[in-house]
Formats: sequence, structure tokens, C-alpha cells
Amino acid sequence: MAWLLVIVAGLLETGFAVCLKLSHGFTRLWPTVAFCIFALGSFGLLTLSLRKLDVGPAYAVWTGIGAAGTAIYGMIFLGDIVSTLKLVSISLVIVGVIGLQLSGSAH
Repeated sequence: MAWLLVIVAGLLETGFAVCLKLSHGFTRLWPTVAFCIFALGSFGLLTLSLRKLDVGPAYAVWTGIGAAGTAIYGMIFLGDIVSTLKLVSISLVIVGVIGLQLSGSAH
């Protein structure tokens, strides 16, 4: 259950990163509100998961999901440049996230 919280928190991290861009420096109301909601949800779920998980693997999985998710979202919806090297790198991040998740022990 704790790993599920980390995964959802990582997805919410993707949401707050995208909303941060869309807020244009917190000058647009609704992306700023969405940023706050996603950020609070992400940090809240990560905090709950850390009651059961080691901080290193949990944090790395959280940031890995957020980074990969944000990069993928940007390429699909925001016109970010797509390249073979970028796709391979994102794949490596995802493989690393899976490895860390499998190596992380619950208390």
C-alpha cells in the first residue's frame, strides 16, 4: 500500500510540474490553484508513505515518476522536442524507478 501512495504521489508531482509551467510564474489563477492542489496531494501522500518505506528508494521513485511523467507529458501535449536520446533516457529513469521500488523494503 505504501508503494501505491508513492506512485500516486509521483503522478501528482507530474501534475504540479505541468501546472507550474502553465501558471506562467503564478500569474494565471487556475493553473496556480491546480499547482497547489497537486503539490499538497503529492507531498501529503509521500509523507504518508514514508511511515513505512525507506526514504532513499521512496524519494527516488517519487522524483523519477514525476520527472519521467513530466517529460512525457511535455512531449505529447506541450510541444517539447522528441528525440531518440530523450526517449532512451526516460526509459532508463523508468527502469531505475522499477529497480528502486523492488529494492525498497517496508518497515
